[in-house]
Amino acid sequence: MSFVPTDPLGLDELLSPEDAAVRDTVRAWAADRVLPYVADWYERGELPGIRELARELGALGALGMSLEGYGCAGATAVQYGLACLELEAADSGIRSLVSVQGSLAMYAIHRYGSEEQKQRWLPGMAAGELIGCFGLTEPDAGSDPAAMRTHAKRDGTDWILNGRKMWITNGSVSSVAVVWAQTDEGIRGFAVPTDSAGFSAPEIKHKWSLRASVTSELVMDDVRLPADAVLPGVVGLKGPLSCLSHARYGIVWGSMGAARASFEAALDYARTREQFGRPIGGFQLTQAKLADMALELHKGILLAHHLGRRMDAGTLRPEQVSFGKLNNVREAIEICRTARTVLGANGISLEYPVMRHATNLESVLTYEGTVEMHQLVLGKALTGLDAFR
Repeated sequence: MSFVPTDPLGLDELLSPEDAAVRDTVRAWAADRVLPYVADWYERGELPGIRELARELGALGALGMSLEGYGCAGATAVQYGLACLELEAADSGIRSLVSVQGSLAMYAIHRYGSEEQKQRWLPGMAAGELIGCFGLTEPDAGSDPAAMRTHAKRDGTDWILNGRKMWITNGSVSSVAVVWAQTDEGIRGFAVPTDSAGFSAPEIKHKWSLRASVTSELVMDDVRLPADAVLPGVVGLKGPLSCLSHARYGIVWGSMGAARASFEAALDYARTREQFGRPIGGFQLTQAKLADMALELHKGILLAHHLGRRMDAGTLRPEQVSFGKLNNVREAIEICRTARTVLGANGISLEYPVMRHATNLESVLTYEGTVEMHQLVLGKALTGLDAFR
C-alpha cells in the first residue's frame, strides 16, 4: 500500500462505511457553504445567514447529532466527533455553533428536561429552526461556576430570574437559553424563552478570535418564568458540568480539524514555494517541522478516536475528556504556529487559513475549561488530592 501524506497512519481504516459517509457529507457541506466565504466573515467580524446555516446543519443531522429521538440523528460518538473535526477544519466558529446547540443546550434539555420541555424545544432545535444557547459563565465566575451570582427566587408558583452571563455563543440569535442560576435549593437550570420580558442578549463586539461566530452577553432583569421552566432532572453543579464534558469531547476532535487544515496548508505551500532554487519542502528544517506537525496531528486524532470508542461503550470518564481537551487543543495551537512559520509572511494573510485557526484556537484553549483547570482535574485524578481550593 502506498504512503498517504495526509493520512500517514492509515486512520481511515478505523472508519466504518457509515463513519466515512458522515465525514464526507459534512466535509462537502463545509467546502461548499463555509470555506469560500469564511475569510470574509472573519475579517468583517460577523456570521451572516446564521439561521440559514443552522437549518442546513439541521438537515444534515448535525444538531444534537448523538442524541436519540425528538428528530435527532442518534449518531455514534465517533460520527459526531468526525463531524466536529470537519466543521472546525472550516472554522472554529461553525463548530462552536453546532457544539453549543447540540452538546450544551440540547443535551441539557434532553438529559435533564421534562417530557414537555423536550417536546417543546428539541424537534425545532434538531431541525435548526430554533437556535439555543447555554448560560453558565459570568463576568466574575468563569473557572469557578459555583460562585455564580445569577439567581432565581420563587414567587408563588413562578420563578424570578436575575443575573448576567458572558461569552455566550449563539446568544443574540437564540430562541431558548439554558441558564444556570443559584436558588434556595442549589444550582438549577432553566429553559428560558428569549422573548421573555426582561431578557436581552447584546452581542459582544471587538473580538480578535472566533470572529465568524455570534457571541453575546445574557442579561436577565426580573425575568418571570413559569414553574415548568426549571429543568427538573438535576440540582447542583453536576448538571452544567456534565453538559460541559459532553461538549469538550467535541473539542477534542474539532481542534484536530483546525490543526489538519493548517498542516495541509503548510504541506502544500512547502511543495510549491521556491527559495534558493528549489521548493522549501526540500530543506531539512522545513521537513523537520512537517514531520513534527504530522506526529502531533495524527496522535491527536488517534486519541480522539479512542475517547470516542469509550464514549460509545459508555466507559468514558470526565478526566479522560480533560486529557483529550488539554492535549489536543494545546498541540493544535502549536501546529498552527509552526505552520505559520512555514508560510512565512504569507502565514498572516487571510488568503491562507493558518492565522485564522491559530487565533480561534486561543479561545478554544480557554472556553469549556482552561489549561489550568484541566491540569488540575488530571492532577486530582492522578494523586487523589484536590488542588482547586
